[in-house]
Order: sequence, then structure tokens, then C-alpha cells
Amino acid sequence: MREVNLADFAAAHADGAAVVDVREPFEYVEGHVPGARLVPLAQLPTVLGDLPRNRPVYVICASGNRSLAAAQFLARAGVDARSVSGGTGGWARSGRPVVTGPDA
Repeated sequence: MREVNLADFAAAHADGAAVVDVREPFEYVEGHVPGARLVPLAQLPTVLGDLPRNRPVYVICASGNRSLAAAQFLARAGVDARSVSGGTGGWARSGRPVVTGPDA
């Protein structure tokens, strides 16, 4: 498991990276990274079989705390998980696009 900064995440995102947002639904609809899949932290074990194993999965939350715990869990399960330092808040503050509403 690795922690990546926003610049590295932005480059991976531009290349079509898999992104999992582990916040709660009410947080997600208020603003999320385009294309991020909502999987609240408590539900992460239920989607292990759906996550790619042949490429990195970037895990994001509000600031980086939940995503770090989630990435550690995923790494123990064999997923190449990478926690996004700074989270969605940092992403938005850096002027990058944010989508509102329930759709990825």
C-alpha cells in the first residue's frame, strides 16, 4: 500500500485510474472526483471481488484518513491500493473538477 500525493493521483486519474471513494453517501453527493466509485468504508469488504487486481486502485476520502485505513485493508486483501493524500478536499482546493450528485 502506498500513499500518493494529489499531483501523482491527478496524472493517474487522467489516464483512467480506478478510483474508490470511501466516504458516506451524503459526502459523496456534495462533491466527488469525476469517475470515483462510491463504496463507504464499512461496505468495502463486500466489493473486494469487484476491484481490479491487475492495476492500482486509488482510494480517496475527505482528507486522507479513511482512505489510508481502506488502502491498508485492500492491500492485505491483495489489491494494489493507493491512498490519496489530501483527499477530495485537497483535490477541490487545488482547482480540479468535482462532480456533485449521486452519479460517478
